[in-house]
This record gives sequence, C-alpha cells and structure tokens, in this order.
Amino acid sequence: MIDQQYLEQFIDQSFREDIGDGDHTSFACIPPLQQGRARLLIKEKGLLAGVEIAKQIFHRLDASLAVNIFLHDGAEVKPGDIAFTVEGKVISILQCERLVLNLIQHMSGVASQTRQYVEKLAGTAAKLLDTRKTTPGMRLLDKEAVRIGGGMNHRIGLFDMILIKDNHIDFAGGIEKAIDRVCEYLRAHGKNLKIEIEARSLDDIERILKHNKIDRILLDNFNTEKTAQAVQMIGGRYETESSGNITLTNIREYALCGVDFISVGALTHQVKSLDMSLKAF
Repeated sequence: MIDQQYLEQFIDQSFREDIGDGDHTSFACIPPLQQGRARLLIKEKGLLAGVEIAKQIFHRLDASLAVNIFLHDGAEVKPGDIAFTVEGKVISILQCERLVLNLIQHMSGVASQTRQYVEKLAGTAAKLLDTRKTTPGMRLLDKEAVRIGGGMNHRIGLFDMILIKDNHIDFAGGIEKAIDRVCEYLRAHGKNLKIEIEARSLDDIERILKHNKIDRILLDNFNTEKTAQAVQMIGGRYETESSGNITLTNIREYALCGVDFISVGALTHQVKSLDMSLKAF
C-alpha cells in the first residue's frame, strides 16, 4: 500500500509541473461550468494498474468529479475494454487527462511485463524481485505496479536493507572488512536490518561462507552452471538471489538452479507503456 502522504505530494507536484499558472487552452475553449464525461478506453492487451491512484488524482483536483470504476487494478484487459468513466466539469477532466494517462499507461506497462516474468517462474520456488532501477520520483508507484503484476518488492531504498555491492567491497578493502564494518555500524546505531552481500565468483562465496554474519547472497552475473554450483555450496544456509542479464528467455533456467529470489531491473527501467486513451463520449 502506497503511503497516502507521499501520494498526495506526488499528485500535487505533478499538477504544478503540468498546469503551472493555468490550463489556458481549456480556459479559452470551454465554459467554466460546462459538464461532460469521458471514459478510459483500453487499446492493448495487458494487465491494468493505477486505477485507484487515477481516482485519487481526479478527486485531488476536483472532489465533485464522479469516477465509476469497471475494471480494477490487476484485471486482465483487452482492446475495447472500458476501465472507468469520469463525469463532471470538463475543464477538471481535461486538466487531469494527461497525468492520469501517463500514470496508468506506465504502471500498466510495468505490471504487464512483471506478469510475463512471473508466469515463467510457475512451478518453481523462485520469487521475482524488482530493483532500485525506477523512474526518479515514481519509485513507490513503480514498485506498486510490480506488486500488482505478481512480483515482490526488494528494498525500497538505501534505508531499509543492507546490500553490500561490488563498489562497497572494493572501497572497504575486501569482503570481510565490508561485512565487519556493516555489523559494527548496525550495532552502534541500534538498527536491525537484513544484510545481503554481492558475490562475483565462487571464491567470493567461499569467503562469505567462512565469515558468515549475513542473511542473503547475491549471485551477480553468474551463468546458470555457476549459479547451480553456488546454490549447492551455500546449501540453504543463507537466502540466494540471482541478478544480472536475466531475461524472459533465461529466467526459468535460473529458477531451476534453486535460487530463492531473482531480481530483474528491466521490470521498471525497460518498460513499454500499455496503450489506452481517455476520450469524451
């Protein structure tokens, strides 16, 4: 569930960005009190996401707008479907149109792509994760779309989990030093955060296993043969996560290696928006 304060701030900022000192085209063309209605028409097969947020966008600008939802978040949609209608002041509808479309098209694109990846994992124990490769300012919306598509959210940001990556290791002077410094930091600051560390080779995994003190090992850019070896080496002592160059064509092969999680940045940073339109009727 997206934090309401965050969502309201996001909507307000989006309106400031788009409307500025006024929607002068609508003001010029449309009488102030003219009433009308529009409907969201689906033009492409996929998974719908962002409808509930769209309703909040309409009501944030004009609480008198009547939104009637026919298809909810997570619904499978096809060309010709009507997701919702909105009725009220025409100027208000026009001022919301682009923000609503941008958001629903993008979120539906994320959700639709996520569903494709999730379907590839059917029958395996692996769970699909997103990453921090999100649109700046829209991270929580991107991650909500992943959730609607059937994926799971990895850490939200730098604050809610420890992920010791290659640069941390290199700057800290090695795997052992990086782990020790993290553990010392968490103790000193009274924080209880899960610790994940990236491994770039099977030798790295041996060093991590000897040093322990972590919760999950990230197998970064391992091929499937090395992934299977790594999973066997770890032997269930820690959670395992595969990442790097994982696509729709090979994700199932990685899942069958026995990893617990597979993270895919493309879920949110290589997205085709779902085609739809908001039209008067």
